[in-house]
Amino acid sequence: MEQEQSPTPRNNSRFLLIVALALVLLGINGVLYWMNRQKTQENEQLTTQVTEKDSKLQEQIKQYETLKADFERQSQEVQSMGLSNDSLEARIASINADLLKLRSFKAGSFSIKEQQRFKQRAINFEAQLRKKDEEIAQLKADNEALYTETTTLKERQNKLTDTITTIARSNQELSEKVAVASRLQAENIRIGVLNSRDKEKDDEDNEFKAKRVEKVKITFNLARNDVSPKETKQIMLRLIEPDGAALYNLSTGGGTFMVDGSEAFYTAKQDLVFDNTRQPVQFLYAKGAPYKTGQHTVELYEGGVMIGKTSFTLK
Repeated sequence: MEQEQSPTPRNNSRFLLIVALALVLLGINGVLYWMNRQKTQENEQLTTQVTEKDSKLQEQIKQYETLKADFERQSQEVQSMGLSNDSLEARIASINADLLKLRSFKAGSFSIKEQQRFKQRAINFEAQLRKKDEEIAQLKADNEALYTETTTLKERQNKLTDTITTIARSNQELSEKVAVASRLQAENIRIGVLNSRDKEKDDEDNEFKAKRVEKVKITFNLARNDVSPKETKQIMLRLIEPDGAALYNLSTGGGTFMVDGSEAFYTAKQDLVFDNTRQPVQFLYAKGAPYKTGQHTVELYEGGVMIGKTSFTLK
């Protein structure tokens, strides 16, 4: 029977070398695994930081865009009230500059320091925004109060104007009534004629022979009138011939005056002081030429208004 041979020392050394090499490789692989894991964690942390920074940046941009919109709203409100909005325009310009800066940051470059700086500026802008909103609200309240007060004053003014108009109309109506009531009236108008020897003839029927008439005499009384003031009155006489023409001669005291807005001729006139005593008035008119036959009309006026009328006939 053959005896087994034990391994040689050379084979043992080779085995140990292989084991040692395997252990070294395992160690290297472990180190590489650990280093890769660390690198992965660092990359994940860096990615998280970049994402957080970008998120903060986008939030900040949105906040500034909201501030800009609010300041633009305020600017429009102030402008609609007719007020200056220079300060608001300046704030909007500042916000636009900040937005331009914020949008220029690259991914992950929005540092904590920049975040804090822009956040503080946003806080300041928000404080200014709230203060301006309070001012605008107060201005609106003041304007509303002023509008209400102005409306009330206008209503009072309109009522006062209506009252004044009513009073003026009443005064006008009263003045017209007084004017009508104060008109004089000629009463007891009588016609007489005088011949060339100044011999007078009266006739109840007011009919006379034309060839004997040299002068025409008109007498009457001014009726009592307690409304008409006691003052100088001007009485106009119109002696109208049968053809409708009024006798008119400047040399015998004739002239023109206004009747109902139109110019008319008068035959004679005289001024007297009305004393409300039914005072008598007399006109004596000489034509200086033969009188026409037919019906003659006598009209008496005062203040452009007829106060009496009668007629007589020359045959």
